[in-house]
Amino acid sequence: MLIYLGLSALATFVAALVSLLLGQASLPAVAHLLLAAGIMPLIFGAITHFIPVLTRSGAAPRSLLLAPILLQLAGGVSFLGFVGEAPPPALTAAASSTLLPAAALAGWMNQRARRALGTPHPCWHWYLAAVSLLGVALLLVPAMACWPQARNTLRLLHLHLNVLGFVGLTALGTLHVLLPTVLNTADPTASQRLRRQLPVAVGAVLLIAIGAALSLPLALTGTLLLSVVVLSLGRAILTWQGWRRLLDDGAAAPLAGALAGFLLLLGLGVGHAVGALDGRDSILAFIVGFLLPLVTGALTHLLPVWLLRGKRTARRDRLHTALRHGGTQRALLFLTAGALLGLDVAAGLWPALLALLHFLGVVLRALCADRE
Repeated sequence: MLIYLGLSALATFVAALVSLLLGQASLPAVAHLLLAAGIMPLIFGAITHFIPVLTRSGAAPRSLLLAPILLQLAGGVSFLGFVGEAPPPALTAAASSTLLPAAALAGWMNQRARRALGTPHPCWHWYLAAVSLLGVALLLVPAMACWPQARNTLRLLHLHLNVLGFVGLTALGTLHVLLPTVLNTADPTASQRLRRQLPVAVGAVLLIAIGAALSLPLALTGTLLLSVVVLSLGRAILTWQGWRRLLDDGAAAPLAGALAGFLLLLGLGVGHAVGALDGRDSILAFIVGFLLPLVTGALTHLLPVWLLRGKRTARRDRLHTALRHGGTQRALLFLTAGALLGLDVAAGLWPALLALLHFLGVVLRALCADRE
């Protein structure tokens, strides 16, 4: 299931970039295809993989493991709603049907944390906060239908709680855990940092979301606070490993690049808030400069783990080595593309698509070689 979700997310990236290049779908439609049908199911699946590790417990129940399929279907319905192939109430139905898996995932995480062997790793709190903010964002969809006069305000809340709340908090929490794993070392300050910074991060996301809808000073304050959280993680990584170690690793480089892409997104958001930039460009930069390096970097490490479960083997090491090929160059292309798109240079889609297709080629070549 996890391998399927990873490859499905990559497929939605390709579909999104090609649709934008050909002008076949609007940006909201493409964003919902990517986030609701590609990224959200992958995040749900990844959380069910990480929580047993963080709580030192067993695998998730089968019903929860299959929930991403329902999410993909709901995401597909939301996409069809934006391209006019489904009636407007379909958007409300899709969001409502996603609430149940989100609530089930949150309840399961709480249960596993309470029954954990010892103290669970604090990263699980970031996942719980992310899923909770997703739940609020989903509730805003039927609210938009009920109060059309407040649609724009509710839409901005929905957008920021999804992008910065659900996806952002999940990514930042995961990077604290995944980067040390990728580099085969330990970060002694990660747990303390996760505990200390979660209230700041959640508060910052709420300030940005509310501020984007109602008050510029609140949005700018939240952006400053969230930037401090991101810079703190970046500073810790550089102090702990250094630039050379990150750039030499084809999985760590895109993950570090995703962190830089997140800072780029925050900067572009400020530009949009003060009227200097178009908000649509910030969404494109988010997709290309943050999500693409994040997902490709994570899959570089996780695909071999998901494919070859159990103890580390020479076969898994060969797969890791193969998937790392070109990772640093892809990260640079994604960041360059994100910066260009954020500045309204549409040609930035081409380096992003090139890097994505290269990663897909590396994946297919590595999997074929592993079967021989």
